Amino acid sequence: MASDALNPLRGITLKVCSVVVFVMMQACIKAAGPDIPAGQITFYRSAFGLVPIMAYLAYRRELLHAFHTDSPFGHLKRGTLGILSMIFGFYGLIHLPMPDAIALGYSMPLIAVVFAAVILKETVRLYRWSAVAIGFVGVVIISWPKLTLFSSGGAGSEQALGAVAVLVAAVMGGFAMIQVRQLVSTEKTATIVLYFSLTAALFSIISLPFGWAPLPIGVRACLIASGLFGGLGQILLTESYRQADVSTIAPFEYTSIILGIAIAYTLFGDIPTASTLIGSAITISAGIFIIYREHQLGLERKAARKASPPGA
Repeated sequence: MASDALNPLRGITLKVCSVVVFVMMQACIKAAGPDIPAGQITFYRSAFGLVPIMAYLAYRRELLHAFHTDSPFGHLKRGTLGILSMIFGFYGLIHLPMPDAIALGYSMPLIAVVFAAVILKETVRLYRWSAVAIGFVGVVIISWPKLTLFSSGGAGSEQALGAVAVLVAAVMGGFAMIQVRQLVSTEKTATIVLYFSLTAALFSIISLPFGWAPLPIGVRACLIASGLFGGLGQILLTESYRQADVSTIAPFEYTSIILGIAIAYTLFGDIPTASTLIGSAITISAGIFIIYREHQLGLERKAARKASPPGA
C-alpha cells in the first residue's frame, strides 16, 4: 500500500475499536461461566467467528479468492498452534480475574521476539533483548502470586493453573505469530484469517466426545456472541493495518488492560492487585519499546535501500 494511502487516525480508531470488541469477546466468555470445556468455547468462538469474516470477505469480493492457497500445510501448522493457544487462553480466562488474564497475554509479543531470533534467525540486538528481559520481569511479577497458590487447593489452585495456562497460550501464540510471518510471504491476509477460523472450528469439534457441557440459552448466547465479537474484532484489526503502519497502531493494543479492568470490575467485581498493575506497567513499557525499536530499524532499512544503487 502506498504511503499516501495511509490514514493513521483511521487506523488508530479501527485498532481501538478492535481492542474494545476483543475485550467484549473475553467478557462474554467469562460471563458464560467456569464449567464449560475450553474446547467447546473454542468451537463457538471459531465457528460463529466465521459469520462476520465470510460476510466481510464476500462484501469485498475476496471470498472465493481467499480459499486459494499455495501453503495448505503452513495453514495447518498455524491453525494447530492457534487452536492450542486459544484453548489454553480460554481456560486461563475463565479461571483468572480478567485483568490478570489480559496482562499475562502481553507476554506473547515478547516470546515472539525470542522465537524470531531462534527460529527465523532474525537479528535481535541488545536493546530489544534488554526490553524482552525487562518484560519477562513484569510477567513474573503478575504471575508469581498466582503460581504460589498451587498447593492451596480450591479457587487458589485453579488460579495457579489458569496462570500457567495463559503462559502456555502465550508460548503457543508466539509460535503461531512466527508461522504467520512465514505465511505472509506467499499468502493473502484474507486467506490466513479464513483458514485459521475454519481450521479452529473443525479441530475444536474433535473435543465433543470428551464431554461438552449442556448449555442453557443464556450461556449459549454468550458463547455465540463471543464468536461474533471475535470475528468482528479480526475484521477491524485487519482494516486497521490497511490504514496505518504497524508501529503506529500496535501500542494501542495495551488499552485493553484499562478497558478490561473497567469491565471486570463492573461485571464480575474483579479488582486488580498491586502486582498485576505493577507487572502490567513493566510489561507494557517493554512491549512499547520493542515496537518503537522495530519502527526505528524499519526506517533505517528503508533509508539504506534508498541509498543503495540499483542491483546492490
